[in-house]
Amino acid sequence: MSERALRIALPILVLVLVLLAWDLVVRAFAIPPYVLPGPGAVFGALIGDRALLWNSLLVTLSITFEGFLLAAVGGVLLAVAFNQWRLVEYSFYPYAVILQVTPVVAIAPLLLIYLPQPLAVLVCAWIVAFFPVLANTTLGLNSVDHNLLALFDLYKASRWQVLWHLKLPAALPQMLAGLRIAGGLSLIGAVVAEIAAGSAGAGSGLAYRIAESGYRLNISRMFAALLLLSLAGVAIFFVLSAVSHLALRRWHESAVRRER
Repeated sequence: MSERALRIALPILVLVLVLLAWDLVVRAFAIPPYVLPGPGAVFGALIGDRALLWNSLLVTLSITFEGFLLAAVGGVLLAVAFNQWRLVEYSFYPYAVILQVTPVVAIAPLLLIYLPQPLAVLVCAWIVAFFPVLANTTLGLNSVDHNLLALFDLYKASRWQVLWHLKLPAALPQMLAGLRIAGGLSLIGAVVAEIAAGSAGAGSGLAYRIAESGYRLNISRMFAALLLLSLAGVAIFFVLSAVSHLALRRWHESAVRRER
C-alpha cells in the first residue's frame, strides 16, 4: 500500500474502531441515551432532526463566512498600512494585541448588551479571526529579502510598485497561513457568541441548538449538532488548504515539495 493510501486508510480505520468501541460500551453498561447515546442514536437524531439542524448549520456558517471575510479584508489592509506607515503600526498594533488576548467568551456577553444579537455574534467571529491574518501578513510584508528591496530601489521603483510586485507576492505564504488559521477561529468565535446568545434566550445557530439540547436532555441531538460543527470546521480547513496549495504550487517550495 502506498503512503498516500495509508494516510487515508488509517484515520478511517481509527474512526471505525472508535465507533465500535463506543457502541459496545453503551450496550454493555446499558447507559441511558440521556447520559451517553450510542452512535446509532446520534445518527438517528441527525436524520430525524435534519431540517432543524440544517437550518441552524446555515446560520452558523453564514456568520462564520461573514466574520472570516471581514477579518481577511481588514487584516490584510491594516497589515499593508502597518508596513507602509510605521506610525500607524506603532499607534494601533498594541490595541490589536489587546483585542486578541482578551478572551472572546468574556467579551460576548458585553457585546450582546450593546449590539443587536446577530451583529454581536458577527463581531465575536471577527475579533477571533482578525489577529492571525493581521500578524501573519505583517510578518510576511516585513520579511522581504533585503537584496530584492535593494534591486527594486536600484531601478527606482515607487513605493506602490514595490508593494504590489514584491512585498505582497513574497508575503503570500504567510498571508495564506493566517487565513487558514482564521477560518477555524471564525467558526470558534461564532460558536462562543451563539452560546452566549443562547444563554440570553436568543439564537438559532448550531451552538444554540447544542445548549438547547442540553437543557432538554436531548443528548442525541446535542451530539448530532456537535458532529455537524466538527465537519464544518474540517471542511473549512480543507477548502482553505486547497486554496493555499493552488496559489503556491507553481512557485513556493512548501507546495512544490508536497507534490513530489
